[in-house]
Amino acid sequence: MTAVRAPIHEHVTDAIKAPDLVRLTPNTLLARFETLKVYAALGAVRTLLDRGTIHRGQTLIDSSSGIYALALALACHRYGLRCHIVASTTVDVTMRVQLEILGATVDQMPPSSDLRLDQERRVRRVRELLAERPDTHWMRQYHDPVHYTGYREFADLVAAALPGAALTVVGAVGTGASTAGLVLPLRRRGLDVRLVGLQPFGSVTFGSDHLSDPEAIIAGIGSAIPFDNVRHRLYDTLHWIDFRHATAGAVALLRDHAVFAGLSTGAAYLAAGWEAAHAPERTHLVIGPDTGHRYVERAFARHREAADPRVLRPRRITDLAELAPPWSVMAWGRAAAPERARPERPTATVLEDVP
Repeated sequence: MTAVRAPIHEHVTDAIKAPDLVRLTPNTLLARFETLKVYAALGAVRTLLDRGTIHRGQTLIDSSSGIYALALALACHRYGLRCHIVASTTVDVTMRVQLEILGATVDQMPPSSDLRLDQERRVRRVRELLAERPDTHWMRQYHDPVHYTGYREFADLVAAALPGAALTVVGAVGTGASTAGLVLPLRRRGLDVRLVGLQPFGSVTFGSDHLSDPEAIIAGIGSAIPFDNVRHRLYDTLHWIDFRHATAGAVALLRDHAVFAGLSTGAAYLAAGWEAAHAPERTHLVIGPDTGHRYVERAFARHREAADPRVLRPRRITDLAELAPPWSVMAWGRAAAPERARPERPTATVLEDVP
């Protein structure tokens, strides 16, 4: 019997960056990540080093609600860079301790239930630090398309695993980099790829900022300020899902498939189930960006309260004026950004120029 050799990795980032592909139903798969944004951080840091934009020993700084902070700290650890994180109020003690032991310094914003205030405080603090320390490089994960580059590896993995499949990608929008970084290379190969985006209520990105979800802690999938890295014209369909429905999806994923994942994965699992029922001929790929550990107390501990996803249905809308919690779905049709979601100073990078 031939022995199978496990790969030996030179750094832990190589071991954790790629997802495990798990079949959930005959036409639904999950790309399960420990931390999705390792792809983004590694790709961005390598590219910036190669360009000479940054140098070893330099301090990289950015704002984060959680998983990008850890990914950037890991990339800095690998490439001999210093790291400073301006952390959202949602960053928990488990994440903060990891960052500090990895050598990152952390500024954490005070508690706030206002997403916009939290994000504006973080951006203001980043600007203060840049003024104090001119040699610091701002990674700008929300705006610099260099964060797309690392996801080419993910696209290669998906293309190899699902050759020729009519594919529907279902994932949280967040900064826009992971969905765009995956879908753009696949579409450039001439593949049939639809993109379904997930948003919380209260996010300006796809026009739900006039609504609110008092329980929302779905960190990283929406925004109170416009992001340059979101390419609205890539998305075919949008689902807006509240905290309770995302929790129902996450609990069901653990109960039915033994997968412990975060609330954005739960929301994507719920949306993918609805999408797959309406397009059974397509393969649906759910992006699961992180594990469920930071949602244990607020979400998983309440698993007995979680609704059965099989009885949940979205409100189908044709205009943003019709948006309503707890779950709405709309054919976006690769349309432009809503007016409020357009950055005041749009990026010079156009869609065709994205790496």
